[in-house]
Amino acid sequence: MSSVRSDPVHRTHPQPIDHFDRLPDSLLLLIFNNIGDVKALGRCCVVSRRFHSLVPQVENVVVRVDCVISDDDCSSSSSSDKSRAAGPFSNLFRLVFGGIVKPLQALGQFLGPKRSILNETLNAHSSSALSVGSGGAGDDGETDQGGVTHHSPTQVLRNFDEIRFLRIELPSGELGIDDGVLLKWRADFGSTLDNCVILGATSVINNVHFQVSEFGNDGFCDNSSVTGGSNVGIVDDNGSIPESFYINGGLKLRVVWTISSLIAASARHYLLQPIIAEHKTLDTLVLTDADGQGVLRMNRDQLEELRVKPLSASSASKRTQVPALNMRLWYAPHLELPNGVVLKGATLVAIRPSEQSALKKEVSDASWLSTALEEPYGTAAKMLIKRRTYCLEMNSF
Repeated sequence: MSSVRSDPVHRTHPQPIDHFDRLPDSLLLLIFNNIGDVKALGRCCVVSRRFHSLVPQVENVVVRVDCVISDDDCSSSSSSDKSRAAGPFSNLFRLVFGGIVKPLQALGQFLGPKRSILNETLNAHSSSALSVGSGGAGDDGETDQGGVTHHSPTQVLRNFDEIRFLRIELPSGELGIDDGVLLKWRADFGSTLDNCVILGATSVINNVHFQVSEFGNDGFCDNSSVTGGSNVGIVDDNGSIPESFYINGGLKLRVVWTISSLIAASARHYLLQPIIAEHKTLDTLVLTDADGQGVLRMNRDQLEELRVKPLSASSASKRTQVPALNMRLWYAPHLELPNGVVLKGATLVAIRPSEQSALKKEVSDASWLSTALEEPYGTAAKMLIKRRTYCLEMNSF
């Protein structure tokens, strides 16, 4: 009778255990949601079939746009249909395994450093599309330029079914401004502009130390208190804008900042239409840029409003039409922030559509303005709204 003997090889080298198989799906999804970045998630989905099945369930997604290409370089709608039929994650696979395109240009370039004329800004328009690039040409790629296949965020995001928070980051801000100039904006949209806040300064002086006796209680000083002071003029005791502000082009510059920011915001809003239409689970959508110049935000109610009530597109360019506006402006020749930074020619503009002014809170409401911008610019807004308020109106464009 033969005896059954155990295999010494299996006793010495037991079958390896895949510890990932012991992790519940909920924990893996928590990890994937903290990763967020669409390219990193693309790498995760090729690790295993299990990861491949879980990645589409991710709720928090971040898309960093590599470049902006003109509409002339984009493929026709048939290419988009072809891409949809190519199977899940095909775009994401090429995006992961290929080289990554460096940022090429800003969206639209509405206002270059040398273009400070108001009518040039009004005539500027967006003829660009966002793209996330991957090396090597694919059969269903959107655009092939120099061996690099470009895919729009819309194409890449089709691989996700349950997105709730979406953040898209452009390679740079749209507005070309001179070195040293500060320009920040934040806009909220539904089917049209809901509100917008713009903070600008002609120059920024970092870590400047002054004597307390040279300031009033609100942190302002006159030109004589700063070496190399601005030529805008000296602020009055009551916070009025000096006469020189109107004479030397100060007001015209602020109008250019305002219109340029509104054009940039409305162009971003226009580009988001297909993403919002396809992803009905979205709770929050943020479109920002790597420079931190502008932020467009939409909450769940605003997203649903756009789906129900289509936006009104501008007849002159590919952007959402800006409605008639009521604006409030605050100005200070010198504004010292608590961290020692001084904003010269500091200007805050708060904007709401004219038809909403009677229904919603006033644009001068400090609780809205102070939270619209990140620090230290939120503090700057709080300080500026203590100044005298100037009201302006603007027609639809």
